[in-house]
Amino acid sequence: MLTLYNKKRNFKNTPEPKGNKQSGAATHRFVVQRHAASRLHYDFRLEIDGVLKSWAVPKGPSLNPSEKRLAVQVEDHPISYIDFSGTIPEGNYGAGTVEVWDKGIFTPVDEKGNDLTDKQAAAWMKKGEFKFRLKGKKLNGEFVLVQLKKDPKNWLLIKHKDAFAVSKPYNPDKVAKPAAKSSVDTKKSSKPKKVAAAIPAPVKTKQEKLAHFHKPMLATPSADPFDDKDWVFEIKWDGYRAISDRAGKELKLYSRNGLSFAGKYPGVAAALSRLKHNMILDGEIVVLDEHGKPSFQLLQQYGDHPEYPIIYYVFDLLFLNGKDIRHLPLIERKALLKKALPKTKNSIVRFCEHVKANGKDFFRNAIKMDLEGMIAKRADSEYQEGVRNNDWLKIKNHNTREAIIAGFTAPRGGRQHFGALILAEQRGRQLTYIGHTGTGFTEKTLRDLWDQLQPDIIATSPFKEKIKVNMPVTWVKPRLVAQVKFTEKTADGMLRHPVYLGLREDKAAADVKQSNETPQKKRAMKKPAAIQSANEKTVKVNSRTLQLTNLHKVYWPKDKITKGALIEYYDKIAPVLLPYLKNRPLSLKRNPNGIDEQAFYQKDAGANFPEWIKTAPFLAASTGKTVDYTICNDKATLLYLANLGCIEMNPWNSTVKSPDKPSYMIMDIDPSEKNNFDQVIETVQVICALFEKAGATYYCKTSGATGLHVFVPLNAKYTYEQARSFGEIIATLTQEQLPGFTSLERSLKKRGNKIYIDYLQNSRGQTIASAYSVRPVAGAQVSTPLLLKEIKKGLHPSQFTIFNIEKRVKELGDVFYMALKKGNNIHSCLKKLGY
Repeated sequence: MLTLYNKKRNFKNTPEPKGNKQSGAATHRFVVQRHAASRLHYDFRLEIDGVLKSWAVPKGPSLNPSEKRLAVQVEDHPISYIDFSGTIPEGNYGAGTVEVWDKGIFTPVDEKGNDLTDKQAAAWMKKGEFKFRLKGKKLNGEFVLVQLKKDPKNWLLIKHKDAFAVSKPYNPDKVAKPAAKSSVDTKKSSKPKKVAAAIPAPVKTKQEKLAHFHKPMLATPSADPFDDKDWVFEIKWDGYRAISDRAGKELKLYSRNGLSFAGKYPGVAAALSRLKHNMILDGEIVVLDEHGKPSFQLLQQYGDHPEYPIIYYVFDLLFLNGKDIRHLPLIERKALLKKALPKTKNSIVRFCEHVKANGKDFFRNAIKMDLEGMIAKRADSEYQEGVRNNDWLKIKNHNTREAIIAGFTAPRGGRQHFGALILAEQRGRQLTYIGHTGTGFTEKTLRDLWDQLQPDIIATSPFKEKIKVNMPVTWVKPRLVAQVKFTEKTADGMLRHPVYLGLREDKAAADVKQSNETPQKKRAMKKPAAIQSANEKTVKVNSRTLQLTNLHKVYWPKDKITKGALIEYYDKIAPVLLPYLKNRPLSLKRNPNGIDEQAFYQKDAGANFPEWIKTAPFLAASTGKTVDYTICNDKATLLYLANLGCIEMNPWNSTVKSPDKPSYMIMDIDPSEKNNFDQVIETVQVICALFEKAGATYYCKTSGATGLHVFVPLNAKYTYEQARSFGEIIATLTQEQLPGFTSLERSLKKRGNKIYIDYLQNSRGQTIASAYSVRPVAGAQVSTPLLLKEIKKGLHPSQFTIFNIEKRVKELGDVFYMALKKGNNIHSCLKKLGY
């Protein structure tokens, strides 16, 4: 029963338990695990017959009887999985973070609520209707799992009406989490450890401000790395600067401005209390992500993600056993520090290593590891409290800084609480606007920050000048400080594409002043006049001047079609193409040397793109990095991209305004090399018939390569998960009618010589060739919208190329435009299909 579970996992690379079926009487336990994989879902598991019977519940369980949750049965899991939480590394099946959301016991019951034996329960399960009573911390009362006849792996998880039922919409992500268990095992000893008394109790409200504290030495911004034998170089950590002051049983752990961290990070405080010596230490508190790199965002969410390690990296020693050593050279202080700290590899308190002399190599490695940068320190420097001078320098890889929150805009689309934060800094005595950010937030951070801003709301703007923003603004006292990441700073100090990382609880608004750092400028790459030639020309488009290059370069060798022909096509077709790209993040596939040479994908716009090209920052779930996606809203951008070798245009299914709600649902019909196109047509005809039965409007186009695409307008009314579930039902019903040559298997090896009905394209971040996009295939084929009457035998994608689409559009108009208009009602469609 666990063969499939074990086969899907490489236990050398994943922390998940390898298990066998357990014999003996079942204890009827259940668990619900929150699984942030490629898409967030909840895993519902019941202990039955020696294994955990498991279902993936995309929206999570509900206590509202009217909310029937889709539950997709997956492979059985071992009983030992019931307590599993942690991070499944990238590249493994189910990669992502797993945490226990709820657990308890269940009791199988009949239709009258009477308890069942295991044998009776198994009979009900076989029939496809399994009722049970849960007793957990969050889920209680009676539920039922009902199997859908059309697809046996799909069930519905439904709450029964009882004392535990609720009438309001139920969102499991907004249910309060149970308090974390104490790290002290009370069973082992009834006596508390001595160190516990030295740790301040957790502070539930405002952090304590210490009356007397040591101010840390500060680093001066510097532009370039360097080599020097008289200097040492350390990692620039991405966390909270923290001073630790231990004298006997008393311990203080606080920020650079004296806010106590002892209650906020009790694990760090406990580790410091166990050190052998009385010391005053200077270091940085960080949380490491799954790649072992510091993450300020994870530090902000530390209480919600205990699986990520918290570390206090210590880089200086001020006092040792009551003796002031600040006057000693840095290199001597660090030698004493290294001896005084634990040697244990996995200790929470760790010595911050350094290298001598070789700053350039050190910085190059910091860039390769995508770290914040490095700190350069004179090896013989004294420790000067609260002083910023040239003995310590900070050299950044990433552009990050603090910004004062001066207000917030009204939310748009489906977002809750607020749209963007208004950012500011102090310039002299005046508050100055430096930009606004609407990215980098989760639902939780939006809600938490909203709550913190409410007491600070004021009636008038704190700025002297008028601030121009697109939405109504609520102004707040300029008190809270945000940490932001940005692409560059303009000459007048404005931040381009700032992304919210978290609050700086250790910084006061008065300290956020105009930076002395030199604004970064994009390098203008000018070609020497000697290489200008007849196959290059300068054009003006939308008031933008473009330098089009290598126009004679052959992109399609067999057909002798040039880059110039590609650009000419996009120039002419832009009016009908651009609506399908507007406000949508693009994944750029570049073929700079033609279709027969190596292509590469580019998601991040990069520093070399012109400033006038619009971009939109989104956090990539797979990497945790912010990607500045290109937005193509005008012809100038379209031609610029084509000049880069972007043959095809691949937009998201959703816009930047509603990134989590697609404009349409897509069915991608993808044949193998052994399928003929008549089979593709037959598959689409079945899909179209199903949409007719469902009462749905739909539109079809060629993929531009070997397949067909069917679009169902949704007008951003549903989530990707809902669109994908709808698509899966249509795909399943289609495959049932055409089992001989269609498949739902994504894997080519498992699929064999069958057409793949791909509904998984309906996921955030997935892209597909736009209508009227050229494809890097023989003949310069174009993804072409079709009339429904054209979907019949004899049709083939090769009929539509860059040389005849303009004429077709003039004759027929844009037959696809309604795909962006009024959306379908998925619930009504499913009802007509019998779901």
